[in-house]
Amino acid sequence: MSQETNVSTQHTHSASIAKRMIVGAAIAAIIIVVFLANAGGKPEWPRFWMVRPLIIVPLAGGLGGAFYHFMDRLRWMGGWKKLTANIISLIGFLVLLWMGMVFGLDGTWWD
Repeated sequence: MSQETNVSTQHTHSASIAKRMIVGAAIAAIIIVVFLANAGGKPEWPRFWMVRPLIIVPLAGGLGGAFYHFMDRLRWMGGWKKLTANIISLIGFLVLLWMGMVFGLDGTWWD
């Protein structure tokens, strides 16, 4: 008698979570740097007011990259689920980026 083994194959992620978080943080950093390069300050704002958005926005972008990574399981299923996962990932990244910009610029641009 032969015994059958039911081995389920698990898909591995195509990229590590750290790589995707770094890419998300880099995209967010580029966006906030471009935004702040065109920004002027007001005298009543703190001296180093740009430091806060330059820290918080890339952190939010990194969280967006992590969200993209966690949606990878749905992406592996293919078909309409892959399209849905990509759309949800993009919306999630944009929401996290927007929240990071609001929290980073609170008290200066969004007063």
